[in-house]
Amino acid sequence: MAVVAQRFECQNCWTRYQLRDEGALRDEATSTCPKCGARFVFLVVPYQQRNGAASSGAVGAPQPSPSDGSAARLRPARSTIQRPSFHGVGGSLFGIQIVNVFLTLLTFGLYYFWGKVRVRSYLFSQTEMAGDRFAYHGTGKELLSGFLKALLVFGLPYMGLTYVPGFLEADQWVQIALSSLGALLLLLFLAIATVGARRYRLSRTSWRGIRFSFRGRTWGFVKLYVKGVLLTALTLGAYYTFFQTRRQGFLVSHSYFGNQRFGFDGHGWALAPSFVLTLALSVAAIIIPSVLAALSRSGVTLLLLPLTLGPLWIWFLAKKQRYFWDHTSLGEARFRSTITGRGLLNLQVENLFLLILTLGFGWPWVAIRNLRYILTNLTLEGVIDLDGTLQEARAAATTGEGLADFLDTGFDLD
Repeated sequence: MAVVAQRFECQNCWTRYQLRDEGALRDEATSTCPKCGARFVFLVVPYQQRNGAASSGAVGAPQPSPSDGSAARLRPARSTIQRPSFHGVGGSLFGIQIVNVFLTLLTFGLYYFWGKVRVRSYLFSQTEMAGDRFAYHGTGKELLSGFLKALLVFGLPYMGLTYVPGFLEADQWVQIALSSLGALLLLLFLAIATVGARRYRLSRTSWRGIRFSFRGRTWGFVKLYVKGVLLTALTLGAYYTFFQTRRQGFLVSHSYFGNQRFGFDGHGWALAPSFVLTLALSVAAIIIPSVLAALSRSGVTLLLLPLTLGPLWIWFLAKKQRYFWDHTSLGEARFRSTITGRGLLNLQVENLFLLILTLGFGWPWVAIRNLRYILTNLTLEGVIDLDGTLQEARAAATTGEGLADFLDTGFDLD
């Protein structure tokens, strides 16, 4: 008996296709629509079950293969869209911050680390994705321990190289040499702090009871970081987008959610034109008011610099963040960001006025607004195998996190 090929439609773009060999189809086989890239899963079910009774032919369907008495039924794996949400409010965070400030002053700064944990725990617990909220598992004791280790291992040598020669009135060339060595040491510290902080923070973050982790090698990132900074300086900024993209790629592609790895496929060439345009307009924005100020012998026109440079770089920052998110994936799912230059500019201007009007006490509302803006403009599109995600927790040292605090660095919302 001839087998009539099964026809089906892509549920994403509605393109019609035809199965060439229905009898050779395996259960749970997957395929991809050549036109739009949508993923499909095929289920092979008994022909009798599909039709409700044993018969010689299917009503309104192709004839089954006599070899196995089964037929293929298509189940499209529809691309799901997950939108994170944030439920926190500024008043609650303000209450936490007031207690933190009071206890930090009362303990001469010692409670700072426990206060930071309280803030992070609140922000994570108020962030939701697919009906489940994130959780932060760090402790104040870990942060304090990491800070002390970083101070001992990195802070003291740097301060010794930078300040001791001048205090001892050493020869000028000796001071220059040691200061240069201190600057190089600081560069290494920044790289170690960035990767160490990411390793620690991801290891203390969970979603659906599964921990995140970072598995990149510190030395690999240090080489990338030092090379990027030096090339950016030597090329007068031309290498900047390549450095930033490779830095982001290293941090993202070595990050995991359980046993699922994040991916990043961005390239510096994509951001280079926007960066060059921003840089050129910035130079023009500096030169023109400076010339006008010289001609008019008045510095009033120089007040326009923040009004021109600020929007230019905020526009580029929005484009960079949007590009980084759009080229980040988790399994087969991909992130999408709708952050715009105008939206980010409005947010920053409003935050600035809020901080000025409240004399800085509006920081909790600023933090909430920043986080909510990013999450509101972020989606995760595609199929995520949450049931197949397994826990693969990794231990992480706290020194990198302590060094990030010591140097005021980190990766918050990069």
